[in-house]
Amino acid sequence: MARGFRLIFATSLLLTLLGLCRGSTIGVCYGRNADDLPTPDKVAQLVQLHKIKYLRIYDSNIQVLKAFANTGVELMIGISNSDLLPFSQFQSNADTWLRNSILPYYPATRITHITVGAEVTESPNNASSMVVPAMKNVLTALRKAGLHKKIKVSSTHSLGILSRSFPPSAGAFNSSHAFFLKPMLEFLAENQSPFMVDIYPYYAYRDSPNNVSLDYALFESSSEVIDPNTGLLYTNMFDAQIDALYFALMALNFRTIKIMVTETGWPSKGSPKETAATPDNAQTYNTNLIRHVINDTGTPAKPGEDLDVYIFSLFNENRKSGLESERNWGLFYPDQTSVYNLDMTGKGAVTMTTETNVTSSNGTWCIASSTASEMDLQNALDWACGPGNVDCSAIQPSQPCFEPDNVVSHASFAFNSYYQQNGATDIACSFGGSGIKVNKNPSYDNCLYMTTGSNKTAASNATTALASTTTSSAANALFAWTLSCLLMALLSFL
Repeated sequence: MARGFRLIFATSLLLTLLGLCRGSTIGVCYGRNADDLPTPDKVAQLVQLHKIKYLRIYDSNIQVLKAFANTGVELMIGISNSDLLPFSQFQSNADTWLRNSILPYYPATRITHITVGAEVTESPNNASSMVVPAMKNVLTALRKAGLHKKIKVSSTHSLGILSRSFPPSAGAFNSSHAFFLKPMLEFLAENQSPFMVDIYPYYAYRDSPNNVSLDYALFESSSEVIDPNTGLLYTNMFDAQIDALYFALMALNFRTIKIMVTETGWPSKGSPKETAATPDNAQTYNTNLIRHVINDTGTPAKPGEDLDVYIFSLFNENRKSGLESERNWGLFYPDQTSVYNLDMTGKGAVTMTTETNVTSSNGTWCIASSTASEMDLQNALDWACGPGNVDCSAIQPSQPCFEPDNVVSHASFAFNSYYQQNGATDIACSFGGSGIKVNKNPSYDNCLYMTTGSNKTAASNATTALASTTTSSAANALFAWTLSCLLMALLSFL
């Protein structure tokens, strides 16, 4: 009995420690203010294909919650400003909403955060006074359902909640928000919920190009900005804005609250006066952002601190009002094609690739990776034969390339077709990590070469061996990192 108890305890402790070692994460905002977007089930396929593990939605739409069931994608869902009044007035309204809109889909749909209101200090009808009462009622409803420790409750804010953000060490909250800010921060600290903020260096540059350099806003600056009060050096505006918030929190003696960036990004198109809104700048900002976050470097004031960040937005949204840029923050067009190449792993090149050559493979092919799961391959195959516009008729039953009838063979055919049609670039063979580029003819599937017109040559195991070695090295590095993290976390418990 004692041995069994120790095993259960050890397993539980290991899972807890692994949770502490999760590190920084990158998610994407799924806004739906448009009339031409794909259905939620197709969006779920797209999200999985591109290995997006964290998604923010702005309501609790039933079709969206259903679409993401059993996908493993973690959702942040929202309660709109228009619902703050009923949620703040009566506990029964929060109870009913949870019972009808959340519980039927949880835990198959992994819901981790609920945002109660969005940028309330910026809304025309300031609903700030209702935020904390509504948050408390939502938390009480979660507590009744036993989910208060599994789903965090918070509210999102714009950077306008600060009265001063430069230098970062002088960061301070706007005193006009003090009446609701203090009880909200007390709520966050007590319940270990994050302070959620939307940060946009793009606007800082657009509105003040004489004071903010484009390189500084894009994480590309070769020079440093010095905080005269602390001596800390800043090479990008994103870090400076995050630290301004941390200093503002510390000034009010809230030192344990973590910051979560619930929106950031860069538009790919704008009005004539918005000259910085280009695909190149959008790709540069988001690629550098992803690299910066997943490297767990933290910020100058909080080195090594985990930071969860959500990129805005999944799609361009044609019904948004305002300047042209407001409708062009998306990573994807509504037809699910990419606005620009973005590697969510942070390892891809920043340079744009525009040339395409359907007939030339440059002696390379794209096939299904032997390390990819069957589910990932199937999702990637469905995407290639759908939004990817690959002609997959040859792998249908009774057609020339149906045999061998397995997902690896079919995926290799579709991957290579897409790869050749899109310039035979590295990004065209990523498929969220499910594709692998080879420079020797992998002879197991004759149909792979129907799109290239290449002659079949002798098979080679060199590429497979290289992939195996790379995978083994990565696994060893991951094991070493995990062991190190577990030991550090264990020491923190003792």
